[in-house]
Amino acid sequence: MRQQQLPGHDEPQALATPDNTNSAPAEGETVYVIDSHSLIFQVFHAIGEMTSPRGEPVSAVYGFLRDVLFLIEDRRPDYLFAAFDMPGPTFRHDLYDAYKADRSEMPEDLVPQIPKIEQLLSALAVPVIGKPGYEADDVLATIAKVCDERGLRCLLVTGDKDCRQLITKNVLIYNIRKNLEFGSAELYGDWGIRPDQVVDFQSLVGDKVDNVPGVPLIGPKIARELLETYGTLDDILANAANVKGAKRSQNLQNHADDARMSRDLVRLDANVPVDLDWQMARPGAYDPQRVAELCSDFGFKALGDRATALAGGAKKPVAANLDTQYEVVTSIERLGELVEPMQSSGLLSVDTETTSVNPRAAQLVGISLAWEPGTAYYVPIRAPEGDTQLDEQSVLDCLRPVLEDASIAKVGQNLKYDITVLRTAGLKLAGVDFDTMVASYLLDAGERSHNMDELARKYLDHQTTKIDTLIGKGKNQKRMDQVPVAQIGHYAAEDADIPLRLRPLLEERLVAEELDELNSTLEVPLIDVLAELEFNGIRVDVARLQELSVEFGGRLQTLEEEIEELAGHPFNIASPKQLAQVLFNELGLPVVKKTKTGPSTDASVLEELAPQHPLPAKIIEHRGYAKLKGTYVDALPTMVHPETGRVHASFNQVVAATGRLSSSDPNLQNIPIRTEAGRQIRSAFTAGQEGWKLLAADYSQIELRVLAHFSEDETLCEAFASGQDIHTLVASQVNGVALDEVTSQMRRGAKAVNFGIIYGQSPFGLAKSLGISKDEAARFINEYFARYPGVEDFMHRTLADCRRDGFVKTLLGRRRAITGVRPAAKSKDALFEDRPAPLQLNLPERTAVNTVIQGTAADLIKLAMLAIYRRMRDEELQAKMILQIHDELVFDTPDEELGTLREMVVAEMAGVYDLRVPLAVDVKCGVNWANCE
Repeated sequence: MRQQQLPGHDEPQALATPDNTNSAPAEGETVYVIDSHSLIFQVFHAIGEMTSPRGEPVSAVYGFLRDVLFLIEDRRPDYLFAAFDMPGPTFRHDLYDAYKADRSEMPEDLVPQIPKIEQLLSALAVPVIGKPGYEADDVLATIAKVCDERGLRCLLVTGDKDCRQLITKNVLIYNIRKNLEFGSAELYGDWGIRPDQVVDFQSLVGDKVDNVPGVPLIGPKIARELLETYGTLDDILANAANVKGAKRSQNLQNHADDARMSRDLVRLDANVPVDLDWQMARPGAYDPQRVAELCSDFGFKALGDRATALAGGAKKPVAANLDTQYEVVTSIERLGELVEPMQSSGLLSVDTETTSVNPRAAQLVGISLAWEPGTAYYVPIRAPEGDTQLDEQSVLDCLRPVLEDASIAKVGQNLKYDITVLRTAGLKLAGVDFDTMVASYLLDAGERSHNMDELARKYLDHQTTKIDTLIGKGKNQKRMDQVPVAQIGHYAAEDADIPLRLRPLLEERLVAEELDELNSTLEVPLIDVLAELEFNGIRVDVARLQELSVEFGGRLQTLEEEIEELAGHPFNIASPKQLAQVLFNELGLPVVKKTKTGPSTDASVLEELAPQHPLPAKIIEHRGYAKLKGTYVDALPTMVHPETGRVHASFNQVVAATGRLSSSDPNLQNIPIRTEAGRQIRSAFTAGQEGWKLLAADYSQIELRVLAHFSEDETLCEAFASGQDIHTLVASQVNGVALDEVTSQMRRGAKAVNFGIIYGQSPFGLAKSLGISKDEAARFINEYFARYPGVEDFMHRTLADCRRDGFVKTLLGRRRAITGVRPAAKSKDALFEDRPAPLQLNLPERTAVNTVIQGTAADLIKLAMLAIYRRMRDEELQAKMILQIHDELVFDTPDEELGTLREMVVAEMAGVYDLRVPLAVDVKCGVNWANCE
């Protein structure tokens, strides 16, 4: 057939080529046909928000690709097609103008994902079939008919119940979510009818979603009974006067034409004029490199590897094409000979091999060193018995003059880890100058991985030695000190050599993209600060946690009893299926949304149901206590270092695309701030010793202050300059009342708007969060933009810059590449584009605005950390910086330094950058973290 343009395509997509009789399928072979839009909507609603490295929404792309790969890998079809709806009306619209008239538009964040899915299908060589004037279901019907006639086994991958009419002995529905086939027996068990009665059944019942009228008062149960009695729709209508129930009988007589028209609407056309290229439909014959490139663009590394492996064997490694001269140092004397050239080089790449990924718990297995590309040395310290290994203290003493010399620039990959490991061993690595992982993050902040293997492949076209080949996986995995030195040598030396080779390539890009100053003055110096935090750790009171474990356990038991009483019987609270049965079948609460396994019982659903019944609120509370007990109360004692009595969390510099730091092992950012349970957990984090206190310093409303700076809005800036409560002021202005007349509810609404603006919250989202009407929420947002026009101008300006440049920048020049910002509407003036108020942002647009605000806030607290760290070091304070959580810094300090530290911290945090509005800092102190709130 002719090439047709699919929705959202810039280029026409080849659909199907003429039937190739030489490759016609043989009887008994299996054909899978994907109802593409059905599957796309399934995965879009089932998977949480996901973005590509460039900030585009990709959740549906990810889910769709995952499902296609599952079909190819697990179901092993002989043939695979993907059917798509085509743009424009179908023959059903000619029959009935109101057909699908009430269908809502495709979600905004889903629209740009359709072309990406089509790109993947093309790369996977899956034929995409569609025909103007017909629906994808008609294409499914056509292929199903061909398969049935040829004796092929056809499985229709769809959630559309219209396709049940296509069931035969050869044609089945395939539920990919449940991995179940649905045939005649399953149809009878669900609807109590045969496949040949499906069209008549739906003609009676109708379909509200598609505006198929059906017959009033005829539901599934009555339709089944009528078909059981009379057999067909025509016979039911012929006997309408005899049907029991006066109203039912009358409706059948009065709405006979509606029923017949409904039958024409729901009956699928199995004669769509499409040609099927069976040869193209055989899975696996595709270009794995193209698939890998697309997956890399979308940020799907694991799926990309899986797809390339399916294309005919494992992914082919890039040739190890680097000239190398690696040496295992077998004596202290030989190591001593290398010290002088190391010192003369002025530049040294360093890496450590250890027994653990936890740097504070790790023991040194060896140290790798390189100062000339292609030449590297591995110094073994721990090895299997009888193997080459040098005395640890002798190695450290020999290398100390080099590694502790700040004038010798140090290079590496994830140097924060090596700093902590070496410091634990008694050596302070100095002169950190370049980290390839950090540089990669600055250049491509949205990428999910910045590991050395990926960087070597990307920049050097080199396949590195994988650690799995040395230590194995799973139960048979070894520690590095259990692997023979002869096997480790090349791998370890490469870890020092590759960063040395990568540095000039990454530096060139940093300079070209004006990120070199941010790298050298902020991100690289911050490595030492974060290593300090990780080394210091925070003391945890295990006895207090044990008390909380008992207390939380008791609270959970009480909640379970209350939940069972509200439900009327015991059930497994942790089972979504049993909970759904109680909420929706027994209590009759409305189904808010559905997932692949049935009605959703997630937090957003429970919150929406809470005003209607007390049970959902109890479930939310139970889940909260259960999560906190498992994640923190019971887990933290196992994370306490046996020698320090502290928890040493990892602070991640290269994870959040906005530039914010995150923490892990444990994730301290997820401890609730405002709940009693969260405060109880924080009470277990204490000062390090007797006579010491914790001091917590927190930026006050920093993101709103950054917004004021960028927007230059006079009213907003004046409010912060005068020290007014911004939420009260906004509430006063948008509600038209005096400041002293602002109620707590008004202030809460204003606060939701203030912070919602940063994230592009819609009237619908605001209405839902405040429990008000959408119109009232829209009025609130409109009033806000009217009162603070600079804010909307800033948002338009940010989107215009992103549209032009393909990226956004923070105050310090941090970049994030973002695509998917929509074309501008008609110009309002020379600078800004006109958009209907309230400003409606899609996901990339929300990401763009948020990155500028949140990224700048992240830059500011990083600057503050550097300044405070340097002053504490220069003034030789005993106090230690121990935590960074969001906009808060936590210190462990002796009582006698408390005043000095407080003054220093406030001065440095408030004066870190000269914004248009003052930076305010709240400081509290106490014997534990809870006292600091």
